[in-house]
Amino acid sequence: METKNYNGSYRELAPENYPLQLNQSKYRPKQLFCKGTLPSADKIGIAMVGTRRPSASAEELCRRLASSLIGTNAVIISGLAQGIDSYCHRAALDVGIPTIAVLAQGLGAKIEGERSTLAERILDAGGALLSEYEGNTPAYKGNFIARNRIISGLSQSTLVVQSRQKGGALLTAQFCIEEGKQLLACPGNFDCEIYSGTNALLDSGRAKPVFVPESLRSAAGFPVLDGASVEQLTSCGISLSDGAQKVFKRFNGFRKTFSELQQDLEFKAPELLAILTELEISGLVTSKDNFQFYFNGA
Repeated sequence: METKNYNGSYRELAPENYPLQLNQSKYRPKQLFCKGTLPSADKIGIAMVGTRRPSASAEELCRRLASSLIGTNAVIISGLAQGIDSYCHRAALDVGIPTIAVLAQGLGAKIEGERSTLAERILDAGGALLSEYEGNTPAYKGNFIARNRIISGLSQSTLVVQSRQKGGALLTAQFCIEEGKQLLACPGNFDCEIYSGTNALLDSGRAKPVFVPESLRSAAGFPVLDGASVEQLTSCGISLSDGAQKVFKRFNGFRKTFSELQQDLEFKAPELLAILTELEISGLVTSKDNFQFYFNGA
């Protein structure tokens, strides 16, 4: 199927050209329209969603969460709604991370208010707007539930930033769970209604907590892409043992405790300590206390 263009403003995508994880999703729509630039094949989507009426500190929280993904291949996906969605898009734009907005209306329909300016910023920064609705289709109430399944479908994992006991973000979380994908949530004050939904996800064990915004990258499994590499060391005449190469390639970009490394590897403690020492000497691992090991800028 060829990609169809509509007056140069937006285009219909062929199913084989659906971006990120959407082609493998059980929620893949029958049709999908796009405006803007789709991410490259090496990118990985993370949905960041939440309430339209967030806390006063929510915008700063979203900025810190997005900042933790700098230097990774992440694409932040949300729904361009007021509140958390818009904060996450803005945060992505401010720190230089690609972002995609999935709309509950046709791409030919007018986007109201500040959301219109934000949509233009997304396009100007090389991001994209997506919708399964044709032309000038308005944002009917039922469209938002369908929109949320696409947000989840595009993503490897979903983060619920703030949510009350009921809301669209929890529907996105449910779609994420039904696909067997990773669900994350930010915990908050147990007396605060804004966090009642996220706390419920965590209390039931359905979501993994992100206690510190800066830990989102490691919690979601995004390794850092820059930094030294085994190949660069080899070209400089520095060779690593097979064990050191194996450990580094597996955990490059992550932070691990010694106990976590022991659980994930078959090496005995003395052998693992020798490997970590070798990697520290090579500059690929740092540790301030011999408890937490930071692999290549983690």
